[in-house]
Amino acid sequence: MKDNWVEIYDTTLRDGAQGEGLAYSVEDKIKIARALDEIGVTYIEGGWPGANPKDVEFFERAKSVQLNNAAFAAFGSTRRANGMAADDAVVQGLLAAQTPVVTIFGKSWDFHVDVALKTTLEENLRMIADTVSHLKSCGRRVFYDAEHFFDGFRANAEYALDTLAAAAQAGAETIILCDTNGGRLPEEIADAVALVRKRIPNVRIGIHCHNDSELAVANSLAAVEAGATHVQGVMNGYGERCGNANLCSVIPNLELKMNRRCLPDGKLKLLTHTSRYINEVANLVPNERAAFVGRSAFAHKGGIHVSAITKAKETYEHINPEDVGNETRVLVSDQSGVSNIRFKSDDIGEEFAKKPEAARRLLAQLKTLEFEGYSFEDAEASFRLLALSALGKRKHFFETIEYRIWLGSLNEPEAIVRLKVGDEEEHTASLGDGPVHALDQALRKALRRHYPKIDQFHLIDFKVRILDGEHATAAKTRVHVETSDGERSWNTVGVAGNIIAASWAALVESIEYGLQIS
Repeated sequence: MKDNWVEIYDTTLRDGAQGEGLAYSVEDKIKIARALDEIGVTYIEGGWPGANPKDVEFFERAKSVQLNNAAFAAFGSTRRANGMAADDAVVQGLLAAQTPVVTIFGKSWDFHVDVALKTTLEENLRMIADTVSHLKSCGRRVFYDAEHFFDGFRANAEYALDTLAAAAQAGAETIILCDTNGGRLPEEIADAVALVRKRIPNVRIGIHCHNDSELAVANSLAAVEAGATHVQGVMNGYGERCGNANLCSVIPNLELKMNRRCLPDGKLKLLTHTSRYINEVANLVPNERAAFVGRSAFAHKGGIHVSAITKAKETYEHINPEDVGNETRVLVSDQSGVSNIRFKSDDIGEEFAKKPEAARRLLAQLKTLEFEGYSFEDAEASFRLLALSALGKRKHFFETIEYRIWLGSLNEPEAIVRLKVGDEEEHTASLGDGPVHALDQALRKALRRHYPKIDQFHLIDFKVRILDGEHATAAKTRVHVETSDGERSWNTVGVAGNIIAASWAALVESIEYGLQIS
């Protein structure tokens, strides 16, 4: 392996699963494991065999999962006090998982030995050595997680180091130093890692950090700078309490900033996709402001910023977004300048360059609409329609006259829609599962004869936000609608004093934009 190679040990399926609000199914774990293998992490920790039926089933299924880049690891503890590793149920479960790598954790902090294990310091050393030795004798590669190492090192450095020596002498291939409580600072991490490397020179040193001080990534990088060549973490930073070191930040920092390789060639470009895929499988809302992989990571709103990146993107981007599979985004708002309009308008941007008065007119309109509660950051189709209007290029396929909603005696919503297509007036009605659904059905019914293509348009997302909740039932409402024709999708927005009017505005624009691009 190259001298600058750093192993990535992913524990999304085990440590990450301890995060609040996370509950993987076995199928979820298999899907995530395949995604982790595809991006090329070195090890995938699958869970604790025997801890629960789900992990038992996962490891059974994992035996038939073909990995191309990674190796599975099973996780567990050292044997119990005053027993034998060969007879220990946890150790037997680790062997039954039949993974090439087994990771065990043991106590490095004398306080934990006294309070948690309730045994002697000498017996704790025997527990570590006996477990590592037995697993090695059974043909497993053994990694040793030194739990609470940095707290133990601070309290009793010599004993903490003795626990590492016990694991190393028994045959542990890699020793991982754990900031389990997430309380240490980068300088402390670096100093301790450097000392451990000198005291135990013949094993690989790893780092495992938690994020309780918002330093898990910084501490992991400090450890690597001090000589660690194995980093444990979790995709998207899931994990107990404040989470684990976020591999979506650790990996690109290592590769792009520190010249340490940790993924196979070309795999870094999968980072954003992998992050979002795992969020989807985990059924969690992505952190849009996440570094490197978030939707807003390379989003620009300020007019001065946008003006600069149109000349040279590195003026306000610390890396090339495409290196991690992300992209530059330009937002339009009351913070925007004319440069935002030109950049955001794609193929018609040059027309705004030739017609600066149109760009200024559009910008003024956007700022007024934003003041009224509109947001075009996630409504690019609505923005596009405004841009075409400013240039005098917007096609008008129909004209709405009125709409009405009422509930019948069975509380079933019915929508009435009147509109004009050319010289013809359409007057239709439709029932629906709700008032917005009824409106959508009536609108489509009125237009279908003139524009059959709308049968390909499907509503795929509908979001409602109350903008000024202090006004209670009189609060202004913003509605975002996402529509797809099966090949592409687009977003529109509507704002009004009630949800029906806001929804109607967004629905009308969703149909109009779909016809515009068809």
